[in-house]
Amino acid sequence: MSAPRTDYHIHTTLCHHAVGDPIEYVEAARRAGLTEIGFADHNPMPQQFDAWRMSIDDLPRYLDMVQGARSTGFSVRLGLECDFVAGYESWIEELAGKAPWDYLIGSVHYIAPGWDVDNPKYLARFKQYPVEEIWALYWKQYIRCIESRLFDFVAHPDLAKKFGYRPAGDLRRYYEPVVESLAENDVAFEINTAGLRKEAQEIYPAAGFVELAKQAGVPMLINSDAHAPEEVAYGFEPARDLARRAGYSKVCRFEQRQRIEVSL
Repeated sequence: MSAPRTDYHIHTTLCHHAVGDPIEYVEAARRAGLTEIGFADHNPMPQQFDAWRMSIDDLPRYLDMVQGARSTGFSVRLGLECDFVAGYESWIEELAGKAPWDYLIGSVHYIAPGWDVDNPKYLARFKQYPVEEIWALYWKQYIRCIESRLFDFVAHPDLAKKFGYRPAGDLRRYYEPVVESLAENDVAFEINTAGLRKEAQEIYPAAGFVELAKQAGVPMLINSDAHAPEEVAYGFEPARDLARRAGYSKVCRFEQRQRIEVSL
């Protein structure tokens, strides 16, 4: 029996920046040759926080949407992409008890109050501030996300490059502390193909990060971060090639917050 082919980072219309019905994502997954998908929309916050996530009142509807996708007979996992924001750790713990999650994804978008680093609204800040300073802030927050141990895996590790801004020189100086933290806290990371659809024109994370992670024994999985049905499994072949070149032969799947490694 062949190993499951999964895509666990898929959004719904409840985040207000995705399109398509969950059943359309299931149909796209079948066409792509996947055997399992997982929805992981942006987590609700206890009060209005930004415009690109479900509200807490939407959570029952989200659970119903995922259950509806499961009614197709296709294997569908229940997840949530949770922003790590310092001071909200107890809220994530509360959310963890609100549904039978298969996994919680930790992600970093905010590097300062009101500044989500991947938001085009703040693109000018990449010219106002040294990119080295922005990256340092981003990775510091990313390590805090990992060290919280609230999450089963972490999302798009080098999201700060989304608009194509990267510090000069060997970027392993940023990657190494993060990989060390992943290894110490036994947290997996995703190879996220959405970067191929953005200005960065590169998978999240870069090859150097993936190589260091493999050397450190950090588990990984491959996801699309789909916000439309046609993005399911997008770029998976180059992502698998990247993983294999780094030495990976296993990927993770999740069930009831248990990590299971299967053949790549």
